[in-house]
Amino acid sequence: MNADDFGLSPGVNEGILEAHAAGVVSSVSVLVNAPGWEHAVAALRRAGAELGAGLHLNLVAGEPMGGGRSLVHPRTGRFHGLAGLVTRALTGRIDPDHVAEECAAQLARLRAVGVRVTHVDSHRHVHALPGVWGPVVATARAHGVPFVRVPVEHGAGRAWAKRWTIGAAWRVAARGVAVPRHADRFHGIGLHGDVRFLERLLALVDRLRPGITELMVHPGRPDRALAAWDGYVASRAAELAALTSSAARERLGRGDVGLTHFGAV
Repeated sequence: MNADDFGLSPGVNEGILEAHAAGVVSSVSVLVNAPGWEHAVAALRRAGAELGAGLHLNLVAGEPMGGGRSLVHPRTGRFHGLAGLVTRALTGRIDPDHVAEECAAQLARLRAVGVRVTHVDSHRHVHALPGVWGPVVATARAHGVPFVRVPVEHGAGRAWAKRWTIGAAWRVAARGVAVPRHADRFHGIGLHGDVRFLERLLALVDRLRPGITELMVHPGRPDRALAAWDGYVASRAAELAALTSSAARERLGRGDVGLTHFGAV
């Protein structure tokens, strides 16, 4: 089970670490240019090799690590935001070289603190966009990162429009690009913000098929830094409560599913 947004804020980090200590979260995706970065570095060092860590590439919030002129507003020097990035990607105004440069810079920052980077994904799944997917895959390969998330979630249920949109964008972006190593299946978009998170999580675990399934979650403890950066606030505490509940821990402890991370498969 992979927790996104590690490094977003100290509260998010602490919540993810609590879920890891409960034996539920086995992997994290790290934001290296967010308010909780320094806290995340210390936490990763304490957690050791049992907690897999990958890059949660951020191209939508705050400031870049590299130049990335087509990724940032010329006056502010900050990323255009999600809507701005999507618009620019769909109209061909993203320079792939700028994406590769920014991805390499963020990877370098994560590796510089001693992290063995096991995978790459992205904040808001923007690596699935045309003009972004190709250079991200190429950069991951060039730097020896074995897994890149394919954020395509199949099946009926909630958030179908969001899941369809991300999947459609990825299918366009992936044309002509060799698909990198990735999990056999991906889930989590349909759980995002669901008031029945625990019930749906348990049902999903019951339906798992043989192979590697990446289950994306967003636990955390809301704090001031989180509220200033992201709109997904209260639901993080609800996810944390569900993931650390006796029901979740008992279900995952039955022995028919095994928790792992991308560095161990």
